[in-house]
Amino acid sequence: MEHIFINERKKEMLVQKYKDMLSAKSVIRQLSEFATARGQEIGYENVFDYSLGNPSVPVPQEFTDRMLHMLATKNPMELHGYSPSLGITSVREKIAASLEQRFGIPYRKEHIFMASGAAGALAHAFRLVTEPGDEILTFAPYFPEYGPYVNLSGAVLKVVPPNTETFQINFPAFEEMLTDKVMAVLINTPNNPSGIVYSTETIQKLTDILKKKSEEYGHDIYLISDEPYREIVFEGVDAPCVSKFYDNTIMCYSFSKSLSLPGERIGYVAINPACKDAEDMVFMCGQISRGIGHNCPPSIIQLAVAEVLDQTADLSVYEKNMNLIYNELVALGFTVVKPGGTFYIFPKALEEDAVAFCQKALKYDLVLVPADSFGAPGFFRMAYCIDTEKVERSLVALRKFVEAEYRK
Repeated sequence: MEHIFINERKKEMLVQKYKDMLSAKSVIRQLSEFATARGQEIGYENVFDYSLGNPSVPVPQEFTDRMLHMLATKNPMELHGYSPSLGITSVREKIAASLEQRFGIPYRKEHIFMASGAAGALAHAFRLVTEPGDEILTFAPYFPEYGPYVNLSGAVLKVVPPNTETFQINFPAFEEMLTDKVMAVLINTPNNPSGIVYSTETIQKLTDILKKKSEEYGHDIYLISDEPYREIVFEGVDAPCVSKFYDNTIMCYSFSKSLSLPGERIGYVAINPACKDAEDMVFMCGQISRGIGHNCPPSIIQLAVAEVLDQTADLSVYEKNMNLIYNELVALGFTVVKPGGTFYIFPKALEEDAVAFCQKALKYDLVLVPADSFGAPGFFRMAYCIDTEKVERSLVALRKFVEAEYRK
């Protein structure tokens, strides 16, 4: 009997970490659900929902045309069967050629692994370069899901505090936290949630430090570059290719934002050809898939994106929306760093408690996301991937909110 009770206790321990997560659900998702429910009451067009980073511009017509053509002409088994473990060879070849042409780095298919979006790419990258207990550093403000992404891999995520003046890297804090336990540094540029793009100066300084510390500690420190917003960079902004600066770079990319395909879950891992054991790492990704079930993304979507690699959706609306919101925020007295890309803006709240600030905004049907979970308390995020007409109407509500709550 005692033996049975011990086994039951062990079973409870196995699932407890996931039970614990139930009390720490994504704030973004909770607010998005609130916006949906509120929309059923007053019409969603009257809810100014800045919660979720869901692309709002249509997929390129050529992507749709290619899909229709393939469905009409290709063998169904080619379109709907399992792809090879590493991804469809012709697709990997085309992605490698596109990257080489764009960035001057000699990628080949052996450096490309197809994944289920950037999240799937990151899941493989973390397991490629860390053992359980190893540390990965990232920089606040950061995407909150990095926590479970990293920690449930067995590695430990450590977050470098933000430089709230510019949202470039806080180098003094970074160097203090860069111990010999760190096996990888995770960056996201253009950045969710700040909208900031790391400058050439920032990337150069970061990689110089990593080279120095790798030599000092006697082991490689990998740079994992999460790049789903790579194509959403505004006019005149310095947006360097991270992989050109550091041999041990693992690029994680998604077509979700560039082609407005978040629901299709397609992306890739690109190992810098100069990275130590680069070609082995792609084959290792195939083995990692066996353990996490994150394998063989849809064949038809792989084939379709390969036909439009050098295209994007019409991303210009995001810069237009950004300028409208940024100018209004500044006029209303907000402290805000102007975004260089993405479809996010990251102002400082008008009171110390950003959660309370965002709660008050709900009374005006403004759905804003407090940034405590992004590692930057006191700030909030607006995802302005919504119709420009709705942005313009939301500014009326924003002015009313500020006047009523903070200028009494």
